[in-house]
Amino acid sequence: MTTLASGTDTLTRDALTVLQPGFTGTTAPDWLLRRLGEGLASVGLFGRNIASPGQLAALTAQLRAERDDVLVAIDEEGGDVTRLEVRSGSSFPGNHALGAVDDVELTHQVAHELGRRLASCGVNLNWAPSADVNSDPRNPVIGVRSFGADTELAARHTAAYVTGLQSAGVAACTKHFPGHGDTAVDSHHALPRIDVSADVLAERELAPFRTAIAAGTRAVMSAHILVPALDPDRPATLSRRILTGLLRDELGYDGLIVTDGMEMRAIAGTYGIERGSVLAIAAGADAICVGGGLADDATVLRLRDALVAAVRAGELPEERLAEAADRVRALARWAGTAGSPAESAHGTEIGLHAARRALTVTAAPGLGSPDAFEPLTEPPYVAALTPVANIAVGDETPWGVAAELIHLLPGTVTGSFSAGDGPGNEAGESAGRAALQAAGPRRIVAVVRDEHRHPWMASALETLLAARPDTIVVEMGVPQAAPRGALHIATHGAARVCGRAAAEVITGTPGL
Repeated sequence: MTTLASGTDTLTRDALTVLQPGFTGTTAPDWLLRRLGEGLASVGLFGRNIASPGQLAALTAQLRAERDDVLVAIDEEGGDVTRLEVRSGSSFPGNHALGAVDDVELTHQVAHELGRRLASCGVNLNWAPSADVNSDPRNPVIGVRSFGADTELAARHTAAYVTGLQSAGVAACTKHFPGHGDTAVDSHHALPRIDVSADVLAERELAPFRTAIAAGTRAVMSAHILVPALDPDRPATLSRRILTGLLRDELGYDGLIVTDGMEMRAIAGTYGIERGSVLAIAAGADAICVGGGLADDATVLRLRDALVAAVRAGELPEERLAEAADRVRALARWAGTAGSPAESAHGTEIGLHAARRALTVTAAPGLGSPDAFEPLTEPPYVAALTPVANIAVGDETPWGVAAELIHLLPGTVTGSFSAGDGPGNEAGESAGRAALQAAGPRRIVAVVRDEHRHPWMASALETLLAARPDTIVVEMGVPQAAPRGALHIATHGAARVCGRAAAEVITGTPGL
């Protein structure tokens, strides 16, 4: 194990050990390497740090040359949230698609293959899976990141995902405890509140976390949400009642507790990241995730010094900080003995296979079976009705079916239309008319995402269908709105492979 720099006292080393910072660039900056030598034990990677699998492997090797037991974490859920394939879209369809198939062995296989790819690049901690039960269809931040709205379904697939990922030697981090599904507010921007009884929480939100703990999840991530039935004063990330009383004592979990990003406005806008980090460790968290938006040495030093000062002022017990640091090191030891998995027996195309199985295809009334649909042979016009990008996903990640249709039907033309997320049928009608004009005589493929959450999008689609009832509709979010169009394809996700699976149906191209 790498020898830490002499002259760094135990308290300071422990304060560095509990941090999981990010950084900018595709090579490790000098400041990060220095902090690893002083006690920093974890690094968080994001899309900005990854250009290719080879480059990522070189980056993680650079980190391990400085500290061989470093935890290299990433937010790689597959589907909407991908860092490995941020520029192309994911090879894995995401949780909602897996829940739609409802084959736990398939979920295990997908998670194993994703874990194998992470491990081959030197990543050993994945901030996944999302165990949230998506009980509020208005949810702006979970949606297709959840296995679904059914508690038992979410629970069994969470367990399958955890075991599949960890069988590849990558630690799972089940999130967002105690459950972020019943919210209509994005915690990246504000503090969500869940107003349900403790009994409902126990039966609904906590069930997937119980199965994850039983499956041996190595880490759990806290949510920046206020749950008055559990703690009326502090959000879960800062609540001793929730992290220690519920997760540790009641549910019997003894692994690593990681916070969600402390720079998110739910915490930073109310407590500040320094005070928030101190309160989180005091409440029972073991690792502070920071770096999605704050990624520099100054932030690391501010948090380190805030933790040290809190201990010296008697606000944070030194034993609690030492316990947290020990859990980080324990997970690093587990990751160091996990080994490298062989190539999956089920093949590298398992993500596309899952995306194909997840499709729900509905024909328009009067058309009969979807089998009666005549596949397109001429290049269509793809009208993408595009909502405002979600910060958790990253607006640089492509989505839709256009790229795949261009590949299968060269000459396909595409356009993006948006009216924002405010009310108003007029704005939607305007977007619909613009799409009609741009399409001309071409057959239209309208691509929507969570139509039920965006009134303008529903209005735009109505305008399209009124003028062109032969329009094909592809829903790439949670399919809550009634199917409509000459053919309606629900993909249950917006990953690249979901677009490929839909394009195969539209063009009648048989799956490989």
